[in-house]
Amino acid sequence: MYVILVYDVGEKRVGKMLRLVRKYLSWIQNSVFEGEITDVKLKELKFQAKEIMDLDTDSLIIFASRNEKWLEKEIVGNERSSVDTFL
Repeated sequence: MYVILVYDVGEKRVGKMLRLVRKYLSWIQNSVFEGEITDVKLKELKFQAKEIMDLDTDSLIIFASRNEKWLEKEIVGNERSSVDTFL
């Protein structure tokens, strides 16, 4: 499945959350990630994120689609991090 993940966590937890999510998805912009991920890996990511988060104040938002082709992406201005990989 293809996901866009956005998080908003307390300043003390930002580094831990960034390192965690980068293991699974591609960084796009501050606290925004995207990429293909299996159901199992997504469940694993959510479980580990909950261990980092303060569930009373932090949030994790996941937009999921079966395939990236069903989403239209438009970038206005500077693209912070391209998800293209050059070999």
